[in-house]
Amino acid sequence: MTPRAGAPRLVRPLLVTFLAVAAVHLTGLLAGVHAVHVATKPLLMLLLVAYAAARGGPRLLLAALLCGWAGDVLLMPDAEPAFLAGMGFFAAGHVCYLLLFGRAAVRPVSGLVYAAVLVTFVVLLWPGLPEGLRIPLTGYSVLLTAMAWRAGTLGRHAALGGALFLLSDALIATGMADWPQLPAHNFWIMLTYIAAQYLLTRGALGGPAASAGAAPGAHRERRIRI
Repeated sequence: MTPRAGAPRLVRPLLVTFLAVAAVHLTGLLAGVHAVHVATKPLLMLLLVAYAAARGGPRLLLAALLCGWAGDVLLMPDAEPAFLAGMGFFAAGHVCYLLLFGRAAVRPVSGLVYAAVLVTFVVLLWPGLPEGLRIPLTGYSVLLTAMAWRAGTLGRHAALGGALFLLSDALIATGMADWPQLPAHNFWIMLTYIAAQYLLTRGALGGPAASAGAAPGAHRERRIRI
């Protein structure tokens, strides 16, 4: 199958811009400047999508990142309907990642660890969660945990990205259950989330930007395309 064409000349500028916007966003969270959060959050995943596309990344990766962008935007308002819609887009993104990972074998022991963490976390959180969100959050958590476990099929960077994605959403869930929060709680949520999406992207692309001209995402396109 012919690799997807990328735009190698844009790879480095897009990556630098993504990292710069991420740094501004995180600094704004630490400083408590809400306007910076509003201005930069919608740009993060769009820039990462553009970077992945410039590297010739697989379409399932681009779809997963675009779902993340939609989820980011919908989670910005503090309203339950928007939260459920945003969670739905993130769930769709996890499905895209799972399809991208294919059927390659993953260590079953790590699956047991992830399953134990999931069950323990849901049991502990359940009493503190709003009643209307308990079932949706549990279903979402199962899907997220499966994604985090299967991410290892793309190598250690993606495996770490999957684990950080799980951690980021766990921090959100503890806030919803009124657990004690870390100082600068939103900063840690976004730091782990941004790192997770970048590492998953790096794993799907097969390496750092230096190899952009080889369209390293093409080997994943063999499995499934959308």
